[in-house]
Amino acid sequence: MSKKTIEDIEEIKKSTIAKKVLSKDGKRARVTVHMGTCGIASGARDVYKALKDEIKNAKIKDVEIETTGCFGICSKEPLITVEVENQEPIVYEHMNAEKMKEVFEKHILGGHIVKEYAFARGKECQVKERIKNNGALPGEVVLDKTIHGIEEIPFFKLQEERVMRNRGCIDPNKIDDYIANDGYKGMIKALTEMSSEEIINEVLNSGLRGRGGAGFPTGLKWKFTAKSSGDIKYVLCNADEGDPGAYMDRSVLESDPHSIIEGMVIAAKAVGAHQGYIYCRAEYPLAIETLNKAIMQAKAYGLLGEDILGTGFDFNLEIYQGAGAFVCGEETALMRSIEGNRGNPRPRPPFPAEKGLWEKPTLLNNVETYANIGQIILKGSKWFSEVGTEKSKGTKVFSITGDINNVGCVEVPIGTSLKTIVYDIGGGVKDGKKFKAVQLGGPSGGCIPLEHLDTPIDYESLKDLGAIMGSGGLIVINEDKSAVEIAKYFMEFCNGESCGKCTPCREGTKQMLIILNRICSGQGKEADLEKLQDLANVIQKTALCALGQTAPNPVLSTIRYFRNEYEEVLNHNKDI
Repeated sequence: MSKKTIEDIEEIKKSTIAKKVLSKDGKRARVTVHMGTCGIASGARDVYKALKDEIKNAKIKDVEIETTGCFGICSKEPLITVEVENQEPIVYEHMNAEKMKEVFEKHILGGHIVKEYAFARGKECQVKERIKNNGALPGEVVLDKTIHGIEEIPFFKLQEERVMRNRGCIDPNKIDDYIANDGYKGMIKALTEMSSEEIINEVLNSGLRGRGGAGFPTGLKWKFTAKSSGDIKYVLCNADEGDPGAYMDRSVLESDPHSIIEGMVIAAKAVGAHQGYIYCRAEYPLAIETLNKAIMQAKAYGLLGEDILGTGFDFNLEIYQGAGAFVCGEETALMRSIEGNRGNPRPRPPFPAEKGLWEKPTLLNNVETYANIGQIILKGSKWFSEVGTEKSKGTKVFSITGDINNVGCVEVPIGTSLKTIVYDIGGGVKDGKKFKAVQLGGPSGGCIPLEHLDTPIDYESLKDLGAIMGSGGLIVINEDKSAVEIAKYFMEFCNGESCGKCTPCREGTKQMLIILNRICSGQGKEADLEKLQDLANVIQKTALCALGQTAPNPVLSTIRYFRNEYEEVLNHNKDI
């Protein structure tokens, strides 16, 4: 690879798009193996190898293999997409080596769909276009209309993919694929046409709020950092995703790493920084591998480093691997960790915008926030704010797990109801069980019961219910689960992950856990509920950082909505 000019980037886009057309370069068919962490864990590598062996043994050269990240609907993995010239793409689910051999022989060579393995007609990136065309796209032959079009499947139909726009459509290890989908065009616009102030105002006007949990206005944070004095500033990305059941950031990093790089370069231009770090937990090996490749490719093309694309702007980017401490998701603890110190939070003010990494002005946003930036700059703030609510603009990515049929990673307009996500997109509670609650926002979030299932998911509505948006982990809980046990589980997590620096969090969560263990073991007393609430209030008001302050949320929300279950356990204990 060699450094490119802006003109080169446009030519790369044109040539890559042309290469994707089947029949070019003698290609008759293409098979895409979806190889995010979920796919690999389910056996996607075996599927890939089996396909490669079949092509080799058949001695054919007109079938190509591609790979992408997660397809979104993880419960159907391993997934492949088969494209044959002039035919509709077919997505196959729950593949293995033997099924792959059968699909190769019957579909790729013979032209006949293996219906029993078929999941959908069409590709994920075609959903909107297929809806406009009432199904198959012009020029594509439909082989079997009894197979659902992907645009007919609620899991895909009801999503609004912006952050995840390239999921399943590009090879994350190929920078040219990203460029072909208008990648780095927002960055080029920011570096060549816009001042720092104009970039910040565009982000401010978009209404984008930080997607890491707190929902602080992104543009306002950028404005504060830009105004801070100092020749050295830093731009950081928080990829230390630690909530149980959460894997939104991992999915973005594995599927579309260049969107993060592009967003960080734009942010650096906006605030006047020339060095950045992506703080990613070491437990994400595929994400780290994909990110490293993307950074090297961007540097080779001159999209990172000195004098980016001849614009005179310098920005270098490195990955820092965290050791998996949950508290390092807190911004000041994350910065201390990068410095080589113990990852403990520090009091604020001063805020990182003034004194952050190595006491220099520092901007920190999470993965999803940066993934929005390139599109906001390219398409404008008005485009971004067209979806969402009055106070919460844009979309939000959620990982839906737990007692749900369609486990997966989804992106919906903010304001979408919990009911839509659980029942329409998620396919309802698995095994025919009744819905009980969703735990939203991780260990800092809260349990939301059935009676609030119509609640729109936005920052204000969730706060009123005693929950938070958080990073986007959404765990569905069925009727068989005990609310008291759920509260105990999350308190065990918070207590175990406490850094121990401040007494309210260190000792307060410990005492709450002792009480919960006592209740669950049959030794609880009527006064325990009041003690739990008193301790929770003290921790919320006095803990040093947000992680400690929000630790009691699962306990408070379960007492609020499922107090009867606590009382039943206590009364049972009294009767014994």
